Amino acid sequence: MTQGLASGAVTDAQAGAFAMGVCLRGLTPTGRVALTRAMRDSGRVLEWDLPGPVLDKHSTGGIGDCVSLLLAPALAECGAYVPMLAGRGLGHTGGTIDKLEAVPGVDPELSVERLQEITAMLGCAIAAASPELAPADRRLYAVRDVTGTVASLDLITASILSKKLAAGIGGLMLDVKTGSGAFMKSAGEARELAQTLVETARGAGCRARALVTDMDQPLIPAAGNALEIAVVMEALADAQAHPNLHRLTCTLGGEALVLGGLAKDAQAGAQRIDGALRSGHAMERLGAMLAALGGPSDFVEHWPDRLAAAPVSRAVTAPEAGHVSAIDGEMLGMAVVALGGGRRRPDDRVNPAVGLARIVPLGARVERGDPLAVVHAADEEAAEGVSGAVRMAFTIGPEIHPEPLIREIVG
Repeated sequence: MTQGLASGAVTDAQAGAFAMGVCLRGLTPTGRVALTRAMRDSGRVLEWDLPGPVLDKHSTGGIGDCVSLLLAPALAECGAYVPMLAGRGLGHTGGTIDKLEAVPGVDPELSVERLQEITAMLGCAIAAASPELAPADRRLYAVRDVTGTVASLDLITASILSKKLAAGIGGLMLDVKTGSGAFMKSAGEARELAQTLVETARGAGCRARALVTDMDQPLIPAAGNALEIAVVMEALADAQAHPNLHRLTCTLGGEALVLGGLAKDAQAGAQRIDGALRSGHAMERLGAMLAALGGPSDFVEHWPDRLAAAPVSRAVTAPEAGHVSAIDGEMLGMAVVALGGGRRRPDDRVNPAVGLARIVPLGARVERGDPLAVVHAADEEAAEGVSGAVRMAFTIGPEIHPEPLIREIVG
């Protein structure tokens, strides 16, 4: 089946019937492992000969989730090798590849050979998935999109893992988001996906662990590609600048170092990641990686001058006094899409400069007229067009205590 998907011998109708059957009847754990392995083996599977473990991380996506850009170079600084295959955004969540492309000159469309070369040289390379890797997944995903079977837990699992495992990794950390800005809105759904991903990865021969993390509010106070890159650079320069981003990066990285045998336990691993970030070495490594992808060689020193800026910025203000008691993350994400900073269809063009900045966190006290977020737009009409939706995304009410950032560790 998977070889037929990759070669084209299996028709769209046959692939759709298969996807619908899986969606309706489900797969056993053994069946999920078998499908994942078969999809992995439908194209090239990379092999590595490196003096350290080959590790990766996958997030199910959320608003302001730019962890990969800190984590990959930090893991590399700690002795791991990270060939991180990432994707572009579609719908309300942004994609790591879009964020990379906000840096002038960066081209993340690498050949397999170039991916291996940069990874061996610098310890990390974040790139778009090559068509040579897990081609059956590329074909099946397109069919799922038009047959209403995208939400199948079994197909989601095989899709995520087949691409990651085709990269030849030995350990995988999974960040499964839950909340208003995530695909999995409930903690129960997120936990089930996390458990399924971990069990299937292990069944396919890859060490894995998962965190279930909060996405009831954006991870950082920004959404939009260049705006998020700016936050990444601020966080790399100052660990206190964006504490949630720093903490999640350290926690995921600490667990990953344990998977790779580079730390005795998660706490020791997190301390190593913290050191890589605070020392500035992770920032230097990210700069070297961006240059290897075609970006400016002086990006680390001059990033504020290198990132595109939107010509219009407008504050969206609170209609009344109170506390921010809820944030509709999906609504914020779709506001970014409406500004041109995301995609409704895979072939949509993205404006890297637009988005939202200075997003007020859950629990914050605001007075009437205080900014809830700042819209960065291509023109006044676009800013006006999303301001109402951005304001509606915030609920002002009594004081609350937000959910913890890290809800659960699975595996």
